[in-house]
Amino acid sequence: MPFEHLVDSRTLAAHLDEPGWILFDCRFSLADAGLGRRLYQQGHIPGARYAHLDEDLSSPPTPDTGRHPLPDPQALAARLGAWGVEAGSQVVVYDDAGGGFAVRLWWLLRWLGHRSVAVLDGGLPAWLAEGRPLTVTVPAPEPRRFEAHPDRQAWVGTAELAAALGTGRYALVDARAAERYRGEMEPIDPVAGHVPGALNIPFAGNLDANGHFLPPGRLAERFRARLGGLPPAQVVHSCGSGVNACHNLLAMELAGLTGSLLYPGSWSEWIRDPGRPVATGSESG
Repeated sequence: MPFEHLVDSRTLAAHLDEPGWILFDCRFSLADAGLGRRLYQQGHIPGARYAHLDEDLSSPPTPDTGRHPLPDPQALAARLGAWGVEAGSQVVVYDDAGGGFAVRLWWLLRWLGHRSVAVLDGGLPAWLAEGRPLTVTVPAPEPRRFEAHPDRQAWVGTAELAAALGTGRYALVDARAAERYRGEMEPIDPVAGHVPGALNIPFAGNLDANGHFLPPGRLAERFRARLGGLPPAQVVHSCGSGVNACHNLLAMELAGLTGSLLYPGSWSEWIRDPGRPVATGSESG
């Protein structure tokens, strides 16, 4: 039975030598784009490939896009194939940030039609806490053919979101920390605040004190408390650049609230046009 959401380190360790299991190290730092690769080179879970957020999992930004535009699906498919991923592969992704970066590749694979992908629950810290090994050996995978079947219905563009503001068509959920959402601080983007009407559900609240995802029942309570009886298909997830937003989307899937959408451009794309409205402070509808 494939793993489609989470996998624990014990299960991963038991399957680590199986050729059908493909592992990706997704460590990254917005403050230092080369840090994740350096850490990977210093030691990673055996067999893991390194997937760079900017170079592998995003297209180059343009004046009209956010910081991490979706990659070209065929280019990503070719890269996945070169990494040895094919239709029957069980993919596992991890980082050292509670899954905040690994969820990008989790979502991208699902977007392309590959459901057998799971985030390592607890990430690299959980692996190390259990005394499991690291290696500096970089794998040399045998290329495979990966066919992309991108689902255009899985995400919402900026124009569509802007047209839907105030209509009740979507509930926009902002995964950023509360102080960024409120506009009290903005360490990354040139404008502070949030899209008017967005709800703030910081993705860090999906995790327990040890960096593991909360049980499905608690996640369901967390999101239902904010979303009420809104159908998941009307929920759109955003953040700064469409990366951490995938964490809330995964949490809803774990909770059985399936079918929510991603706003890939997120805040960094919304503010590209100074004519779009900006809200600050607490939620106002």
